[in-house]
Amino acid sequence: MTTRRTARNLLAAGVLLLLVSAAVAGRAASPEPGRSIGAVATAAPDPLAAAVSSAEQRLEEVPGDWRTWAELGAVYVEQARVTADPSYYARAEDALDRSLELRPEGNDGALTGLGALANARHDFAAAADLADRALAVNPYSATAWGVLTDARTQLGNYDGAGVALSRMLELRPGVASFTRASYDAELRGDTGTAVAALEQALELAATPADEAFCRTYLGGLAWADGDVDEASRHYAAGAEAASGNPPVLLGQARVAAARGEVEEATRKYRQVVQAQPLPEHLVEFGEFLLAVGEEDEAAEQFAVLATVWKLFEANGVADDLEIALFEADHGDPGAAVAAAEAEFARRQSIDAHDALGWALHRAGRDAEALEHARAATALGGEDARFLYHRGEIEAALGQIDEARATLTAALDRNPHFSPLHAPRAEQLLAALGGRP
Repeated sequence: MTTRRTARNLLAAGVLLLLVSAAVAGRAASPEPGRSIGAVATAAPDPLAAAVSSAEQRLEEVPGDWRTWAELGAVYVEQARVTADPSYYARAEDALDRSLELRPEGNDGALTGLGALANARHDFAAAADLADRALAVNPYSATAWGVLTDARTQLGNYDGAGVALSRMLELRPGVASFTRASYDAELRGDTGTAVAALEQALELAATPADEAFCRTYLGGLAWADGDVDEASRHYAAGAEAASGNPPVLLGQARVAAARGEVEEATRKYRQVVQAQPLPEHLVEFGEFLLAVGEEDEAAEQFAVLATVWKLFEANGVADDLEIALFEADHGDPGAAVAAAEAEFARRQSIDAHDALGWALHRAGRDAEALEHARAATALGGEDARFLYHRGEIEAALGQIDEARATLTAALDRNPHFSPLHAPRAEQLLAALGGRP
């Protein structure tokens, strides 16, 4: 998987941290401290579980408390992210819908929570609409501006995302907003600004989880630049702050793989998929196993992947982007094109352009593929996998000079971008005559 896909997960976490912290703050302000989510969460080893328990107790006593229903829904969305258990989405939807039933007007908290839920389910158009509705009620909600930023980014409306992000930064400069600012800069190829924004976020990190969050993203930026040692330093600091954090473990697995430490990489990847069996994690582990010759174990990961996709689909999550890439690399090119076209119909982001271009290439439709591959690399950021895909397509079209330059750029950006595909990029570049 690319660093950018990991970044998308981190950004989703960032706005949910705002939602959950808002829930905690709201309950802590309660005149009945015995029912405070915040007080319980501070003392408990699992603050999310404590928050759910406290909210449920409150709702047993005051079932018409629409604010607590909205807070409970937000916590359920965060639990889904942390556990990779999409069954929490239905619980979140029920709680948020209940809040709106009780308070149909002026309920920006429930609308924002539903927007975050829509983003988590990859229904970005609905998320943008819900965020707009929440902001019509409360234009000063940094959380709603964060939901809108994410939705617009994933829809490919990068200018609109920048506007929403600027408002979020004005209202609440903090970990979630500075992390988004970093991602926006990374997408546009401004690595210096991306790092500076993350360093600001790190200075404001108030909890070990916040520190690990920032360190993971700093490590991801270093990794995207091919700086394995710098990435390792940040991941180690993240692990010290929050031992067992899955995104940190994922970063450490990548570092170990890049260094040829097969046993350590395998161990870390196993920890990741056990803690968070997300589709992208299972694919990445499976591709690593293929790269080191463990075809049978890779097949096991891909079998689990098929089950996980069914579970996510049953809980309202559309994952056509990942399906398209997986089918293009490991399955049926026709299925890859169908999934990629379905994704592109919903959004025209650089990720969707890349997936559709790659799927079309694998189906032998290279002239069409090149248009999308160019669009995927037009924003300014230099994602190594996107460049590799474009280089493959250029080579297939006989554009040898262009392919050599593009493949060189991919490997210069990050020679370890994928244990499976980086060696293929090297081999193709050599076959074309080497670096220009």
